[in-house]
Amino acid sequence: MSGLKNFIRSLVPTKLLNAYRERKKEKQRKELKQQAERGEALTLDQLLADIHNCGIKPGDSVLVHSSFSKIGFVEGGPKTFVDALLKAVGESGNLLMPSSPNAGYQLDYIRNLTEFDVQKDPSRMGAITEYFRTLPGVSRSESPTEPVCCFGPKASWFTNGHLGEETPYTKNSPFARLAEAGGKILYIGVTLDNAGTSLHVLEDAVSDFKFPVYYPEVFRVSVKRTNGEVVPVSVKVHNPEQSAKRKCDGLLPLFEEKGVMKRSTIGKAKTLVFDAQKMLEVMIDEYQINGVTMYTPIGS
Repeated sequence: MSGLKNFIRSLVPTKLLNAYRERKKEKQRKELKQQAERGEALTLDQLLADIHNCGIKPGDSVLVHSSFSKIGFVEGGPKTFVDALLKAVGESGNLLMPSSPNAGYQLDYIRNLTEFDVQKDPSRMGAITEYFRTLPGVSRSESPTEPVCCFGPKASWFTNGHLGEETPYTKNSPFARLAEAGGKILYIGVTLDNAGTSLHVLEDAVSDFKFPVYYPEVFRVSVKRTNGEVVPVSVKVHNPEQSAKRKCDGLLPLFEEKGVMKRSTIGKAKTLVFDAQKMLEVMIDEYQINGVTMYTPIGS
């Protein structure tokens, strides 16, 4: 379905697409306001109970993809939700969130990028991620296209190594290291169609991946590190033609069958809970044996 959505989106004029998105956001804002007026505000304790019911426990390393509006009206806003996540993983756990400064096609973004400022460039991945990015003690990886933020005792390990990687999903990326660490991924109010970054780890984990997922041109941009040092890097980005063929949610039945994923709820948001290590192992096995990818979810 995501491939069809991308194709349809490519045919709609940008002005109409933006107007549709704004109407959708306005509808969500009205619904949240009505929830608040009805006294349905979610508290930290309620959210924490839901997160624990997802199987998240102290010491876990968890990557969170989320749509804040889907959770419902949260008392205290993004701060309350992030506090609940941090409390769930505890002092020995690690909380990770995507923080890409780009919400559209990577190719459009990189063509207009001169310098990525690790410390200052905001996340375009939603209100929760931008709040989390600005918290004291949060480390941000230094990929100009797919930076990840992390808080916890292993934050440096998760985020170091991303600088200078030509593609953002290599074995040195936070996405691959989450699998190595036996971490978990939460999709809260979103699905793989909305946030399939971890699926791309497969493409860098196997040799000679069979689809042209990367645009042929290699781009040169600068990264301004947290310490102020400016470093030139080479970057590859996704090929929009191949990206339009993604059918990410088509993989959900396979992941559920293999015990990689379970379904839950946080607040009012439908939530998917993934074992990151099993997810990668299943993706590699199914690709090598049956040709399964996000572009061919039933194999080829």
